[in-house]
Amino acid sequence: MAATDSIIYSLERNWEMVEAAIVDLDEKVLASQPNEHSNSMAWIFGHMNRVTDLFIMHRLQSRSQLWISDGWCEKYGMKDNVEGLGMGQSVEKIAAWTPPPREVQLGYFSAVKTITRNYLPSLTSEDLETPVVFPPQASRQEHTLATALGQLVLENLAHGGQIAYIRGFHKGIGWYR
Repeated sequence: MAATDSIIYSLERNWEMVEAAIVDLDEKVLASQPNEHSNSMAWIFGHMNRVTDLFIMHRLQSRSQLWISDGWCEKYGMKDNVEGLGMGQSVEKIAAWTPPPREVQLGYFSAVKTITRNYLPSLTSEDLETPVVFPPQASRQEHTLATALGQLVLENLAHGGQIAYIRGFHKGIGWYR
């Protein structure tokens, strides 16, 4: 049993739920906000992927985020905002955002899953005890790598659940398999 099996299992199950929730949705439904103070599924989906990219590539491996290195920020129409998708954006800016085509959203999701799937199985129990600092702003608290990955799982599950809920709001439950 690998040290990260439960982390991988949790992320994979969440990704399956998200895929099932959005599989039959068109771009209009993905982009619609339930109300003016709620995010669209497209925004939450992009944000969930940004958080994973940020954690896996930048915070945990000190490498360039795919968002920047692979040009996803440009593909998302945010070339002037390398943070993008919820990292300090106002409610007005989020509401004004036009999501990229569905294929771009799914492409980023696929790329983020790939880097995560490549990184997590390589970690040992000893690696999980390594001190890391996150988030890089604010308090800069030191935690273990295991705690950082727990935060990553929490973020993914929260946003996956939001996507599934909003899907139910628009189209019915449909995401549960």
